[in-house]
Amino acid sequence: TKGLSHPWSLAFLPDGNMLVTERPGRLRIIRQGTLDPQPISGVAQVRAMGLSGLMDVALHPRFSENRFVYLTYTKPVSDNQATLALSRGRLNGSALTDVRDIFVAGPGTGGASRIAFGRDGTLFMTTGGNGAQDPNSHAGKVLRLRDDGSVPPDNPFVGKPGYKPEIYSLGHRNSLGLAVHPGTGEVWQNENGPNGGDEINVIKPGANYGWPL
Repeated sequence: TKGLSHPWSLAFLPDGNMLVTERPGRLRIIRQGTLDPQPISGVAQVRAMGLSGLMDVALHPRFSENRFVYLTYTKPVSDNQATLALSRGRLNGSALTDVRDIFVAGPGTGGASRIAFGRDGTLFMTTGGNGAQDPNSHAGKVLRLRDDGSVPPDNPFVGKPGYKPEIYSLGHRNSLGLAVHPGTGEVWQNENGPNGGDEINVIKPGANYGWPL
């Protein structure tokens, strides 16, 4: 199809139709190769500046039962500040209903954000921003959440003073890809360096991947 503005991510629905995010803040649907001219309503307000805006889209593993759609986006928190957030809503026709933020990252968290569901039903979410080596910051991390945004009790830093309990791994820069290996269940992530230094990482719980900020 054509006519999209900065398409960022896509997810296939069970009927073969496709959800596509546009970075300026719109969620679109493509039916049999044709873009619906009307965006899906109900998406949260997005701060779309530079590379920020509406980012990833993923379906709940039991989407056919609960109709849950997950979106990562840049959330405005004041006139000149924003952070990454994860919202969830139910897809009803051409609208998202019961939309709410189930996770909002702390200050200084930005950059690209990808999401993927693990085989155990937990959700992995990447973050950027300055603070990749700060365990008390959500920035520069791979986070692991339950499907309602709460913290899984077996996360590697749960109960450790000075660490955000959502952190699964740290030391990441600009995560532009995230996928769960269909055979092993391993979480694979790619991140881009400033001038080379691109990486593909197999994410291990509690691991530090070295980015210094």
